[in-house]
Amino acid sequence: MKEKILIALFGLYFFVCLGGIGGAAYLWHHTNISPEQPLAFSHVRHVGELKLECTHCHQYADKGPRATVPAMSICAKCHQKMTSESEDVKKLQEMFKENQPVQWNKVHDLPWHVVFTHKRHIKAGVECATCHGQLEGMERVRRVRSLEMGWCVGCHRKNDAPTDCWTCHK
Repeated sequence: MKEKILIALFGLYFFVCLGGIGGAAYLWHHTNISPEQPLAFSHVRHVGELKLECTHCHQYADKGPRATVPAMSICAKCHQKMTSESEDVKKLQEMFKENQPVQWNKVHDLPWHVVFTHKRHIKAGVECATCHGQLEGMERVRRVRSLEMGWCVGCHRKNDAPTDCWTCHK
């Protein structure tokens, strides 16, 4: 009986470990991930038609490690007094009045042990589309690159960037 319990516990432990690894691998290695967002934000409109630069909204991309989501004040500059039939614009205006941030869902996320800095890549002249795809054609943002280690290392090799482990890992 004791042996069966140990085998069952070992099996459960093994299953959880593999499930965790498999689940994480699926999340990090697959493309076309496009979570629903609290507001329908159109990169087609803002980037494609209005020709806003990425750093207009993602103001910290060229200044630090994270691009960050836009501050509500950036959206409000244009949308605060705008009249619109769009329910999303009305919702945005209401959120701004109530001093509520938009809780965007991450599309591009990396494992905890990976150190990535947008600033370094922008400084090196890497276009946002290299990793994020042609956002000016996306109504809803989706992950178009796997962002897995092999893809990144391949890009580093192609561009004569460092490939030692400590470049990207804590």
